[in-house]
Amino acid sequence: MPLANAKDLLMDAEKGGYAVGAFNCSNMEILQAIVSAAEEMAAPVIVQASQGAVKYAGLEYIAAMVKTAAEMASVPIAVHLDHGTSFEQVIKCIRLGFTSVMFDGSMLPFDENVVKTAEVVKAARAVGVSVEGELGRIGGAEDDVTLGYEKEFFTDPHEAAIFVEKTGVDFLAVAVGTVHGKYKGVPNINFELLAEINRKVGIPLVLHGSSGLPGEDIKKAVSLGVRKVNIDTDLREAFVEGIREALQKHPEEIDPRKILGPAREKVKEAVEEKINYLGCAGTV
Repeated sequence: MPLANAKDLLMDAEKGGYAVGAFNCSNMEILQAIVSAAEEMAAPVIVQASQGAVKYAGLEYIAAMVKTAAEMASVPIAVHLDHGTSFEQVIKCIRLGFTSVMFDGSMLPFDENVVKTAEVVKAARAVGVSVEGELGRIGGAEDDVTLGYEKEFFTDPHEAAIFVEKTGVDFLAVAVGTVHGKYKGVPNINFELLAEINRKVGIPLVLHGSSGLPGEDIKKAVSLGVRKVNIDTDLREAFVEGIREALQKHPEEIDPRKILGPAREKVKEAVEEKINYLGCAGTV
């Protein structure tokens, strides 16, 4: 089937009270694992390209791979730019066939974030592409960006309502205590803040930094309006674990397929686990 629009997937999720997994991908094996898991569990899925993936694989390769996967798949698949850095990058993604883009202006002053995000929304909406914005700063490290965990970076519900009204974004990434990368200590999500944001904005919310979160925390976040849950680190760890196990069993192996195949299976298992928490299995 053709590539799906992420907004359509998330609006269905809103009606059904579940969330859609947004899994970061930088190579063919990880993409195959994501799609295979989604098909077996009859779940919609969003495949994302982070800035690190863009540097490693290139937007052209990622767009072509996901388009091919979607055409062959029995479940809806959207392709999304994660943490877009500029208007120019967003436009390039749209031209390559991305059905959803994120413009991350969270490091900018509020007014500048509003203006730049609104420009992206205007351009994307003209060609039917959905847009994710971000308000607040999500801690941790992702690719070349590192932020602290200070509560002053959390999303302000009143500002979120203004941001959504002025920009017209389709869904909003919020900072409520999750972090990019590996957690240092026990995750501590501010569910009260998440509930308040949900009451004020009226659009699907996005939870970044969801790797390492207990399943019950993910389920609770979904019950409070989160409709897109981003997963990256857990997939990377699963992939590397599969490679290590394959080489430990067969250190003399020189066929990449026999090393990457087990890694692909490990990623598939990780994706299936997340889909179970999100509540989207069997919705297609």
